Amino acid sequence: AADKVDEYLRLAETTALLCVEKFVDGIISLFGDEYLRRSTTNDLKRLLDVGEARGFPGMIGSIDCMHWEWKICPSAWAGQYTRGSGKPTIVLEAVASHDLWIWHAFFGPPGTLNDINVLDRSPVFDDILQGRAPTVSYYVSGRKYKLPYYLTDGIYPKWATFMPTIKIPQDPKAS
Repeated sequence: AADKVDEYLRLAETTALLCVEKFVDGIISLFGDEYLRRSTTNDLKRLLDVGEARGFPGMIGSIDCMHWEWKICPSAWAGQYTRGSGKPTIVLEAVASHDLWIWHAFFGPPGTLNDINVLDRSPVFDDILQGRAPTVSYYVSGRKYKLPYYLTDGIYPKWATFMPTIKIPQDPKAS
């Protein structure tokens, strides 16, 4: 809350809000064009080119969810944000490229306590579902594919757009 530190900082609520607004405006003006935007067709092409050069043709990033503990969660909301750990968490779904550019971020709404629930509500596939996704084409072992994929951990569904990693490959095929 904007007035939480009024006494400590000796600032009025309106002054604190103005400072936060100016800070956010500064972040947007400094980083907006590069980081605070949707990925473009050129971004997708770059991700595909880098993925292919690194031995992963068709890969556009790694997708995963992380849980951040919400230490000052209002008690009335705690049940909606609590999972097995017993502590309320906020879930962030992110897609990152090899160079840690986070080009998709989505905070799960109340009740999304795991990766699958967040994925069900996430806009990450909206462009594909609405026919706005750019077309891609690549070959793996002589077979043509038309959709890019994300590297995932083992919890994600077995969809064509998800490729689970193999932690310790034991044979040449797994490698």
